Amino acid sequence: MDPGPLRDDREAQARRYSLVLERQRHLKWRAFDFLEQILMVLCGVALAAFTTTVFFDVVTRTLGHPVLWVQEVTTTFFVYGVFIGTAAAARRNDHLYLTAIAEAMSGRTRLAVETFTRLVVLGAALCMVWFGYINFRQGFGAFRMPSMTPLASLYAAIPLSGALVALFTIEQLINGWRNGFADAEAESPEEILDSDRFRAST
Repeated sequence: MDPGPLRDDREAQARRYSLVLERQRHLKWRAFDFLEQILMVLCGVALAAFTTTVFFDVVTRTLGHPVLWVQEVTTTFFVYGVFIGTAAAARRNDHLYLTAIAEAMSGRTRLAVETFTRLVVLGAALCMVWFGYINFRQGFGAFRMPSMTPLASLYAAIPLSGALVALFTIEQLINGWRNGFADAEAESPEEILDSDRFRAST
């Protein structure tokens, strides 16, 4: 039995559920695609929960019966949403990079600018890991009111986010050095249609 069609079906299914744009695929390892999907889902959960708890807090205060622990929950979802979103954005190249400047360049100049930009991001990510871990350790001596939960429960998001940003930045550096940083040219609608027709005829 020829494994070719089965392998093609698996690759097509992986592309269908991947959030990575094909023009950026050369910078990404497929092994991290599932991690990116998890981060995006967690971002959605954090945003929805943050919005819901803020609305609930406003309603209860308007009615004259505030629920104090709601503010803690809101803060938690906000902090984790911010830092999870930072990691997801680093994987997706949605911010942190001077893309407008780099895209106007080519050759060795672009390679140098893209490398320098990502090295700066990598340095910031490593600072998040190191100093975030220090804050995490010190956070066990301070507590949130009224639950008396250690502040370390919030500070934990900083080194975790930094580690993910560093991981995704290294991924893009390695693949960029191997394959180049320039995005692959997107297919035109006519090319996509012709490709679909060809696959249908075969």
